[in-house]
Amino acid sequence: MPPLRRSSAKASSVNAKVRRDPLEDEARFLKSWLERPLVTGSVTPSGKMLARTMAAYVDPAVPGQVIEIGPGTGPVTEALIRRGVAPERLVLIEFNPDFCTLLKRRFPGVTVVRGDAYDIRGSVGAVLTGPAAATVSSLPLFTKPLEQRLDLLNTAHDLMHPGAPFVQFTYAVVPPIPARCALGSYTASGSNRVWLNLPPARVWVYRRP
Repeated sequence: MPPLRRSSAKASSVNAKVRRDPLEDEARFLKSWLERPLVTGSVTPSGKMLARTMAAYVDPAVPGQVIEIGPGTGPVTEALIRRGVAPERLVLIEFNPDFCTLLKRRFPGVTVVRGDAYDIRGSVGAVLTGPAAATVSSLPLFTKPLEQRLDLLNTAHDLMHPGAPFVQFTYAVVPPIPARCALGSYTASGSNRVWLNLPPARVWVYRRP
């Protein structure tokens, strides 16, 4: 896994702008899950260690925007900014209108698109200025058929630089895109299980040459 990097200056700037109340965020997630369980996919937002693990696979030095799909209340967004990705480079696709409003208020400078992440091209096509540097996903992929998951992966790679990462976490013990599907077209690598997350999770990274 790439080394975790953290700029103290940027971290201070993030702390000044981002004031997250974990209990309030958990309440928002629970409400969203109760209303749309197949869309939200989890009753709690990603923990800090999981968010940092996902962000660690994004190289801030690679040019282009960074697409985040299913950001929810923004724990991974915050980790990406701490990683060194400028807010102006972040394009967030979120379906929940309440989360969209929260993200715009919480992260000034980011581009928030209310749209369907599974129609990633239609959602971000108008705001992408060139090939993206990475795609980071917190979507509950296992709620969708495998064909739809593969279509999302393929389309995301079409929008990125060759070799750019598609980063996805899962609570499951198996990868969200089976290795047999990636064979020959993608490389797939998994992180160690993040035991400090509740529930424990693993991050999978897919790259296409």
